[in-house]
Amino acid sequence: MCESCGGEIVCDGNTAATSCPFCGNPVVMTGQLAGELKPDYVIPFKLDKKAAKEALKKHYEGKRLLPKVFRDENHIDEVKGVYVPFWLFDASADVNMRYKATKVRTWSDSKYDYTETRFFSVTRGGSLGFEKIPVDASTKMPDDLMDSLEPFDLSKMEKFQTAYLAGYLADKYDVDSKKSAKRANSRIRKSTQKTFDATVKGYTTVIKENGSIRLKNRKVKYVLFPVWILNTSWNGQNYLFAMNGQTGKMVGDLPVDKAAYQKWLFGLTGAIGGVIYAILCLIWLL
Repeated sequence: MCESCGGEIVCDGNTAATSCPFCGNPVVMTGQLAGELKPDYVIPFKLDKKAAKEALKKHYEGKRLLPKVFRDENHIDEVKGVYVPFWLFDASADVNMRYKATKVRTWSDSKYDYTETRFFSVTRGGSLGFEKIPVDASTKMPDDLMDSLEPFDLSKMEKFQTAYLAGYLADKYDVDSKKSAKRANSRIRKSTQKTFDATVKGYTTVIKENGSIRLKNRKVKYVLFPVWILNTSWNGQNYLFAMNGQTGKMVGDLPVDKAAYQKWLFGLTGAIGGVIYAILCLIWLL
């Protein structure tokens, strides 16, 4: 019940902050953010609703395959500032990798062409430390959309206080840290693999033979990140966009003008064909 007007507030079991539908008074469900459910940190909103709307307009700019009517007729149905629950993971990775590599050298004399191939077994080992790997902890938010909003400036995190939630929506987490750790570990493994692969340089070919990445999860923190959610509609379809409420980064899917795409594809194919034709003509002349 709203303490301001007495109106009944209906929300789902994960809602931690909302506003009264009758008087607009901010409402915080303190029980949803107490004890183990209390976040450790929060990144406050830096950008307002007006900035979110302007960012969406700029998001349309330069998109050559975007239907023109979408720019003119797309309607913003809802704009809401949401504190999205995230887990931040610290971890370490102990790594051992083995690669097969070759070095190829070619040369010629007046009679023959020569090719020398040398084979190598390359090993790499070491440890990497990771801090504050973010994973969203809400099933309401599409994972790919939340991942695309990164990075957040984690140096601007503040100790959590409910006062930060006033005027915004907020949910408590509904994906616990153990389940979220799987996504964090997957990101860590990919980053670790890429880092070690990049150290194998100076060879003609490199093939990964085998390897192991052993992870040790250490600390985990519960944080609320600021996100503007924009629901729009056009031509009978809904489009979801999200903006990083700290940096202004905007993400979301846009429709494609099929006619413009076909023209672009035809032009690209023609350009490539022209280059190939010019090369063939040059070879024939030689």
